[in-house]
Amino acid sequence: MAEELILKNHAKISSHLTMPLLAAAFLSSFGSSMLYGYNLAVVNSPAQFIKNFYNETLMENYSWNADEELLTVLYSLTVSIFAIGGMIGALLVGRLVTKYGRKGTLVRATVLVFIGGALMGFSRQCRMPAMVIIGRFITGIHSGMSLSVVPMYLGEIAPKNLRGFLGLVPSIHICLGVFIAQVLGLSELLGKEEHWPLLLSLVVFPTMIQLILLPWFPESPRYLLIEKGNVHATVAALKRFRTRGNIQVEIMEMEEEQRSLSSISTISVCRLLKDPCVRWQVITIAVVNIGMQLSGIDAIWFYTNEIFKNAGIPDPYIQYTTVGTGAIEVISGMLGCFTIERVGRRPLMIGGFIFMGLCCVGITVSVLFQAQLSFMRYISVGCVVGIIAGFCIGPAGVPFLITAELFKQSHRPAAYTVAGCLNWLSNFTIGFVFPFLEMATGPYCYLIFCAICWLVAIYTIFVIPETKNKTFMEISQMFAANNNIDKDELTSNDHLKMALMNGYGTLSKHDEQ
Repeated sequence: MAEELILKNHAKISSHLTMPLLAAAFLSSFGSSMLYGYNLAVVNSPAQFIKNFYNETLMENYSWNADEELLTVLYSLTVSIFAIGGMIGALLVGRLVTKYGRKGTLVRATVLVFIGGALMGFSRQCRMPAMVIIGRFITGIHSGMSLSVVPMYLGEIAPKNLRGFLGLVPSIHICLGVFIAQVLGLSELLGKEEHWPLLLSLVVFPTMIQLILLPWFPESPRYLLIEKGNVHATVAALKRFRTRGNIQVEIMEMEEEQRSLSSISTISVCRLLKDPCVRWQVITIAVVNIGMQLSGIDAIWFYTNEIFKNAGIPDPYIQYTTVGTGAIEVISGMLGCFTIERVGRRPLMIGGFIFMGLCCVGITVSVLFQAQLSFMRYISVGCVVGIIAGFCIGPAGVPFLITAELFKQSHRPAAYTVAGCLNWLSNFTIGFVFPFLEMATGPYCYLIFCAICWLVAIYTIFVIPETKNKTFMEISQMFAANNNIDKDELTSNDHLKMALMNGYGTLSKHDEQ
């Protein structure tokens, strides 16, 4: 009777966007995802100042006047060490979220930002270039952790009809972080030589707000029930996030996932890679995470000023053009966030990658002919803006969202570890190699990015299913045919019954007699 009552009330269950749900999404993204975007772009404006600082300290300490090539290597190391830290942070995700939970990991990780920000902030005063590099490395560890943990947390606290919207909130904050870094980097604000350490260290302020407010919000209900078995804490968390309506069916869906797992314990990365039941899911997250970084977007973010300079934009106007692209990023991110629940994940991914590929071709053509045709420089700038817009609409956030959606609770931390490591390894590769790739191949390097974008789009068309409004169990069953697994094998034969208590579901498994 209890099950019948639950099913009858299924249509009445609230899945509205509540203030606690929205606040948790914005707070977790504001102090974590936004810092990732900020750190991506913040080294762009003071690039020459940082090189000058390195040259000055080498002269002071070693009486060595470094040439431009060495300074380029040191600056590339400063840019790309952030990604090395991110890869290490991604490796820690699985262990940390299992031990401390999703929200608990975000709160504990804030200490890394304070350490990294302090090192970068006092580096010029101490005359130690290593402090800049180490500070970037430590903040990279934080971003590597939060870039996986935030979408995991939001994917688990969101009802299925809002999972796409909340899942793209971090991508909006990434774009917002890039935009803020570009605005503050203007010469009228903090874009002066004496201010660059302050510009790098401002990351501590959003983190401070997150540290003060986020602990007041509940942990992920799925983590509390499936991994900790704490029904009362799960009910309390759902009551806080949903505020109204019957949460019994949502708990029932979590329990269905729990009984489908061979063990409640979280599996390791090695077991994930060997598990035939998720083979195509693992291949999918590898393709989309590598593809999003090798699409050329990091080259655009890291070296925007240099790209615009090569496109023939006069030096005084480059910084304002860059800020304009940042505004486009934020608008595009918001467009993707507000349309994903209408159009789905696949159209945003496919359209975004195809459009980015076309813009990469446009950059190559425009740079090749801008000497003969002056208007081509504007085509080049338009294509840069197009790449950023195409990326922020879909490819910026959907890969992190579907990493949460394609895996059940036991596999999710390991999946985020794999996705994060591949993402950051690709990020490091682009950040370090792109200046030399551009010197070797010129504008033809963008054709490589074009090929990658279109290959990922083709893969998405033929392999990745639409996950909009699907439960995690339904998504696992959609991949069953590709993995040569009988759908019945994904669920156990245990019978789940619900007992009603105070209007909410308390769960118990009863063996069939």
